[in-house]
Formats: sequence, C-alpha cells, structure tokens
Amino acid sequence: MSDMLEYKGYLGSVQYSDEDETFHGQLEFIRDLVTYEGENARDLKRAFREAVDDYIALCGEQGREPEQPLKGSFNVRPGRELHRRAMLYARREGTNLNAVVTEALRRLLDRDDRAA
Repeated sequence: MSDMLEYKGYLGSVQYSDEDETFHGQLEFIRDLVTYEGENARDLKRAFREAVDDYIALCGEQGREPEQPLKGSFNVRPGRELHRRAMLYARREGTNLNAVVTEALRRLLDRDDRAA
C-alpha cells in the first residue's frame, strides 16, 4: 500500500496504529483538520473518500470554498548567497527567478522516480 491516498485532488496520509490495530490518516497540505480511519486498507480508502466528500459538503454548507492542496506556489528561503547567485543567473539567462527555481526543481525531481 502507498503511504498516500488521492481523491478529487486531495491527498491523505496512511498510518497504522499497532496499539489500536487500525489504519488512520488525515488530509494533507491543507490547514483544516480532516481525519479518517478504518480497520483494513479497503475501509481506510472508503473512509478517506467519505472524508473528502464530507469536507467539501461541509464547506458548502458553511458558505466557504474548501481549501485546495498544493496550489502551485510556495515561499523559498535559500539564504542570501544562493538567492544572489540565482538572481544573477536569471539575469544572465534573460529570465526570472521563478523560472530558474521551477526548472531546477523539475530537473531534480525528474531524476527521482519517487517524486512522481
């Protein structure tokens, strides 16, 4: 079993409690706390999907948009020297810092099959 579940764009963790002999998890990469559990893998998957559907419905009832995980932007704090080097590289290449960081991430992650 994978350590992440995916449904409707939401990602959920998969953990096992030996003490309780249950699987459990929570929606990842959102601020709202949404949890689920099951006695086996099939139950956990079902509970995860129900948790996503319930979360979306609850947000609708409350008149708010459900949070979307991994919106496509994040802050990076590489330190002064690496920031300087990246900005100078971007200037020489006639591009911007966002493009430099995006390309660097793409190259790194394309080399690592685990990041898919």
